[in-house]
Amino acid sequence: MSGFGGSPRVSSLLVKEGDFVRKGQVLALFDNRPKIKADLSALDEKVRTVEIEIPLKKREVGRYAEAAGQGAAKLVLLEEKQNELTKLERKRAELLAERKKLEADLNDSELRSPIDGTVLELSARVGERPGNNGVIDVGASQSMEALIEVYESDINRIKVGEPVTLISENGGFEGDLRGTVERISPQVRQREVLSTDPTGDADARVIEVLVKLDSGSTQRVSKLSGLKVIARFGSS
Repeated sequence: MSGFGGSPRVSSLLVKEGDFVRKGQVLALFDNRPKIKADLSALDEKVRTVEIEIPLKKREVGRYAEAAGQGAAKLVLLEEKQNELTKLERKRAELLAERKKLEADLNDSELRSPIDGTVLELSARVGERPGNNGVIDVGASQSMEALIEVYESDINRIKVGEPVTLISENGGFEGDLRGTVERISPQVRQREVLSTDPTGDADARVIEVLVKLDSGSTQRVSKLSGLKVIARFGSS
């Protein structure tokens, strides 16, 4: 968010769809970054000035305290110098707090990948403000999974750990993929994926079964996401 309450625009995209990225890698920069860096530089100069003034003021307070102890200076002058020192120290604390906020803003002015994975989609282009879909979708393509809807009448035949063969319903990949049942959802729900089979029951109740692909199959479809597949459970 910028200081004006709106989201900044994308100023630079450093990756493209299909790229493999590492956790922490910079993916995009926002147009508020130059101003934040300039504000941070100006603030650092203020901090340096205050940090030079504070030890000078401390020595001055020390001289007045010594003079007041010998009766050569009024206590009111000593109090004034002590107040000036307190104001300088408070100002430094405020500047450092402001600097901490600017550092956080600077960090947020660049988008870094939270995981190792593949860039699946660019949802915002250079010059655009990110919408509800964000800027970039990154998938952990080194570990691919398939979510299978199984009719409730068949779920008692599915077991965790059993092998699964997957084929593409619409020709998204050739041959078949191999995996194992990772998890069976405890919740029964109405089906969300509509089959191309005209005899299929759109209102049927299903259970979601998570299938984890083996390493060979993962490599084959690591740059594909959202494909519709048909699953065959068991070794047959």
